[in-house]
Amino acid sequence: MRRTTRYPVSGANSLWHVYKTVPFWKVVRNFIVIQLARYMPFLAVKNWLYKTFLRMEVGEQASFALMVMLDVMFPEKISVGKNTVIGYNTTILAHEYLIKEYRLGDVKIGNEVLIGANSTILPGVVIGDGAIISAGTLVHKDVPAGAFVGGNPMQVIYTKEELVKREELVAASEN
Repeated sequence: MRRTTRYPVSGANSLWHVYKTVPFWKVVRNFIVIQLARYMPFLAVKNWLYKTFLRMEVGEQASFALMVMLDVMFPEKISVGKNTVIGYNTTILAHEYLIKEYRLGDVKIGNEVLIGANSTILPGVVIGDGAIISAGTLVHKDVPAGAFVGGNPMQVIYTKEELVKREELVAASEN
């Protein structure tokens, strides 16, 4: 289950209430920073932009590939661990604007996580240390530490224990 807080709205759908939930100029600033960073070829500068202007927690040597799209309204709700790789064109959301409500949730990505290209991470998700997320995955629930997951909807392909066993079999067959 994702960890989101629900905020009901009345009248028009929740997106019509957007600037009651987040200041306009914050969105403008975040948009500019995120667009700059999406094309930034220098990883250290990109991480500095995220930490300084978006108030994100970004671990040492975290790598955001070209075109990663962070939540433009609530990037401060995203944290990324050290030595993690976030693949090309991945989207990380910390909000959902629905018809009768909007939801906010922290996204916590652990250390040494690999997220494949074109993945989407929804609000309120925790991705454990050492997890591997296949390209094109819709991450709609927590990912256990060390697991290999993929698909839409996301499914566990291998648990940490199954991956260790598989690696041992491969090593034994090479000897």
